[in-house]
Amino acid sequence: MTAHDTAAYQTAVARYFEAWNVQGTENIDKAVAAAWTEEGSYTDPLADVSGHEGIATVIKAAHEQFPGFRFRQTGTIDGHHHIARFGWELVSPTDGSAPVAGFDVITLADDGRIHTVHGFLDRVPTA
Repeated sequence: MTAHDTAAYQTAVARYFEAWNVQGTENIDKAVAAAWTEEGSYTDPLADVSGHEGIATVIKAAHEQFPGFRFRQTGTIDGHHHIARFGWELVSPTDGSAPVAGFDVITLADDGRIHTVHGFLDRVPTA
């Protein structure tokens, strides 16, 4: 992977969204393994986990909290030196609203899989 390997960033982000959007426990586990390294991590204001099992647990919890919702990328991916950032939103299947939105910064391992995710929440539902 080169310092500005746009295709690698796009592939990693596509795998990331696949992991967040796939349905079924076994499918989530497989998608997480395809997207993250074994020692990969995910950190945002609500979670700080590492390893495939920890990451899959966070994704499964999001599915439980927002059943049927889908994550989608917003804007473009900006990346350099194994680091990329991108925006996203969580979209309702019923009305297309996006009650949750944010952006993530990822680092990639040499094999193109995600090593770390640092997530930031820009919009969250009010209680």
